[in-house]
Amino acid sequence: MSVYKLKKFHIHSLRGRLTLWFVGLALLTLLSVGLYVGQLATQQRAASVGQALHATATAAAQLMGASLRERELDIALLSQELHVTRGPLDHPDLLQSLQLRRQARNELVWLGVVDANGTVIQAIDGLLQGQSVAKRPWFVAGKERVFTGDVHEALLLAKLLPANTSGEPLRFIDFAAPIRGRDGQLLGVVGAHASWSWVTDTVQAAVQQTGRSAGTQILIVDRQGAVLYPQTLVDQARLKNGVANPLPYATVTWDDGRDYLTSEVVVDAQTDNNLGWRIVVRQPLDDALAPAHALRNRLIGLGVVAAILFGLLALPLAHTVSQPIEELAEAAHRVEQRVGEPQYPQSTRLLEVLQLGQSMRSMTASLLAREQELETLNLTLEAQVLQRTHALAAANQELERLATHDALTGLHNRRHCDERVAECMAISQRTGHAFALLILDADHFKRINDRFGHATGDAVLQQLAEVLRAHTRTTDLVARYGGEEFVVVLSQNQTTEAVALVAEKIRAAVEATVFPEVGHATVSIGTCMWAPADRSVAALVHRADVALYQAKHNGRNRVVAAPPPGLAPT
Repeated sequence: MSVYKLKKFHIHSLRGRLTLWFVGLALLTLLSVGLYVGQLATQQRAASVGQALHATATAAAQLMGASLRERELDIALLSQELHVTRGPLDHPDLLQSLQLRRQARNELVWLGVVDANGTVIQAIDGLLQGQSVAKRPWFVAGKERVFTGDVHEALLLAKLLPANTSGEPLRFIDFAAPIRGRDGQLLGVVGAHASWSWVTDTVQAAVQQTGRSAGTQILIVDRQGAVLYPQTLVDQARLKNGVANPLPYATVTWDDGRDYLTSEVVVDAQTDNNLGWRIVVRQPLDDALAPAHALRNRLIGLGVVAAILFGLLALPLAHTVSQPIEELAEAAHRVEQRVGEPQYPQSTRLLEVLQLGQSMRSMTASLLAREQELETLNLTLEAQVLQRTHALAAANQELERLATHDALTGLHNRRHCDERVAECMAISQRTGHAFALLILDADHFKRINDRFGHATGDAVLQQLAEVLRAHTRTTDLVARYGGEEFVVVLSQNQTTEAVALVAEKIRAAVEATVFPEVGHATVSIGTCMWAPADRSVAALVHRADVALYQAKHNGRNRVVAAPPPGLAPT
């Protein structure tokens, strides 16, 4: 079997691609249907659970509202009984009436009557009797109207009543109503403290009546969104913005970071004092939608299985379509490798493939004839390309040399020198290591040109360039800056003493050199150490140039060092 036959079942072959297209199309279709059905199931499940949560919240809110109205009405009727409005507040019959009320309503932890000054006259079990409650909110409000107060922790009764076995703090709801005589004069106030557990038991009773799903929680929330019940969530969770949704339920992210399917219903107690309580029923979104997600996953699994079955069925079809094309590819491979006689498909149901095979036969003969011609032409072209490549490389090297070097002396030119100085300044700015710049000028060079001619002057410049090369390091840069002026750039980590030593060595070497026809010649040198105040190449060169001018002024054939910026040369 040929190399191609070993590869024709590869995933990138036509047969593999056709099979993948069939499988992919089937998988995409089935997954799309599965996801769509799963989405519908999720929406329906969310609606069903949301309506159930809303029904539970509504039942609990209605039951709580009715219970609060009933307790408020009891206290109001008690305050209007004849033995209360006509007799003195310390009459024994009044205490008996309080005790009967307590027996009928065992959620009343405290029940008593208070005179108009706020002193407890009579109370069940004598609790707080004789004490003043004049500053308590329920008494202040109860003097004016029938009053139902918000939940609060026990204050005066905290030390008189046994603590909860659960460890939770004692919390009460206050009820109060004014006691008025026949002339309408205020005689006192009837007050009662109902246990908060009575409210929570009422809510739990409503939940048990409507049923409860796994993970469902019922909460009592005040008007600010703070949780009043259950105790484990007090000060731990808050319904910040309520359920802002046209539907009676919504997905809300709570303080614990989890998403809950949430429904809330306002407790309408129809009392004079609107407590603003809300019943909130919530269920973790993952728990609420778990059946829908399970259905979606099952549909996705069925889609994968169905796609595999489609793939198995697609293999024979892909083979029928791809086999003649594979034979053509095998024939082309044989032609390419010159292995045996290529075999083209003789019978196929695909007219296009048959035409392609006939065309390949005639094309193969033409290609073999042209191949020999191309090989000869290629050899000629390769030789020409190699020759021109070498010539181009040599020309590029010469252009680069001419762009960066002085034609007369072979030294670097001014443009390349300025670029090197700029690079050194950038390095010094980062590292803080100084470098140095030397500017040299041949003394009385105009006299040499005038006396011996420009050819001799050029020879002097060339020999001067050789002296500079001989007395500088390979890491230093020597450049002809213009005319008879030269620049030496000494590399990093230079000191003032080292720079002065190099400059003096160069000056002495030039002075000792014998120039043909001219004899001896001298140079004046201005040196400059880079300083952080040098912000440009021009600024640094100017300082060295000023030092060179000072050397000329002082008599030539000498070295003058430029001081730091702002000082005179030395």
